[in-house]
Amino acid sequence: IMLVGQAPGPVEHDVTRPFAGRAGAQLMRWMVRAGFRDEEQFRACVFITSMTTCFPGRTPAGRGDRRPSAAEVRLCSPWLDAYLALLQPRLVIPTGALAHSRFFARGALDDLVGHAFRLDGTPCDEPRPLQWPVLLPLPHPSGQSRWLNDPVRAARVEVALQRLRSLLEWAHQR
Repeated sequence: IMLVGQAPGPVEHDVTRPFAGRAGAQLMRWMVRAGFRDEEQFRACVFITSMTTCFPGRTPAGRGDRRPSAAEVRLCSPWLDAYLALLQPRLVIPTGALAHSRFFARGALDDLVGHAFRLDGTPCDEPRPLQWPVLLPLPHPSGQSRWLNDPVRAARVEVALQRLRSLLEWAHQR
């Protein structure tokens, strides 16, 4: 299983551990609801990476982290390509809009979260897919995301977490 986020944040940069800050705490709560025993099990079972390898800095206004530019994403894409080729994960969890853009030509969070897809972007609803990798998009767990404040959208996250629960055993089979 591979989880792909946007970029390391300032906490992650300091401790060299992905999703170590507030967003990581929310992500770990989600992962426990999806079926992982705890954060330790999640981190032992899931390779966590991001679209860029460096902290992009804060926004000019100082509220939140700056979204990596297209040029920064292009510069780092060989790393992600290599991870995907080397690890050949059965399940990829693109987390946040920037990671979604890597795997989907287009699509709003409302159209992606709560569904599983094949690499070509077609829906994949089988409990044990024949092809892999399967993509299971999640929104970014950041407190900055207003998307998560809508109860209908929060319910979509729960659907995605239940779908993840159903895919975990399949993803670990070799």
